[in-house]
Amino acid sequence: MVEPVKPRRRFRQRSVIPGFGITFGYTLTCLGVIVLLPLAALVVKASGLGFSGIWEVATDPRVASALRVSFGVSLLAALTASIFGGIVAWVLTRYDFPGRKLADAVVDLPFALPTAVAGIALASLYAPNGLVGEQLAKVGIEAAYTPVGIFIAMVFIGLPFAVRTVQPLIAEIDKEVEEASAILGASRITTLMRVVLPPLIPAVLTGFALAFARGVGEYGSIIFIAGNLPYVSEIAPLLIVIKLSEFDYAGASAIAVIMLAISFVTLLAINLIQAWSRRRFGYV
Repeated sequence: MVEPVKPRRRFRQRSVIPGFGITFGYTLTCLGVIVLLPLAALVVKASGLGFSGIWEVATDPRVASALRVSFGVSLLAALTASIFGGIVAWVLTRYDFPGRKLADAVVDLPFALPTAVAGIALASLYAPNGLVGEQLAKVGIEAAYTPVGIFIAMVFIGLPFAVRTVQPLIAEIDKEVEEASAILGASRITTLMRVVLPPLIPAVLTGFALAFARGVGEYGSIIFIAGNLPYVSEIAPLLIVIKLSEFDYAGASAIAVIMLAISFVTLLAINLIQAWSRRRFGYV
């Protein structure tokens, strides 16, 4: 049996919208000028220190501690935001209750709220004399001015990404598929794990990556609640600001390049896992 010849993929695809050359060139120009050029300038600025200088900055105990706090707490916060964001998205999509549209609109507040305002609000709420912080202090939990406060701020800013990436896919899942699973004798756990979750995994990973990236680069909403104690609750973006205030532009660029490299490797790994999940479960 002769196998059908697969059509050769063309670089220029047919489209109802004309102007491929102009739009393609415009896209490359914008990406080059807005994204790649600033990053290249950052790398060039840091390269003035040489590899040994960048390595010295990376291995500095204070810098290493700040990087561990930024990336470690970001990963934990993104994971938490993904779990609770999926639950929130499910409730907002599948349940009909009074005030649902208002609750759906509240999810987007961290997008529109200035980061400094969010930081002040969180610090006031979770401070030892705050409404929530006072109750936590009674059970021996200190939230504000500790890594716990950083975690709270990162979950706050990352939750909308987790909700909005999963919500459209939940709306597309046909309830009849779940009913068919139940009729065939599957338990709720089995239906959840084998019917509901597989098509959501790529979107969950996307929301996780977005929440992680936002948390790593966040500054305004964190410095007010973090306490900014070296080796305890100091984040890497704050060290960059400190370096800039000291006119150490090369040192600030070196820390930024280190963060860029770690973020790139982490996001690349997440994207590879996401691509694998799409191939594994058969969902695009």
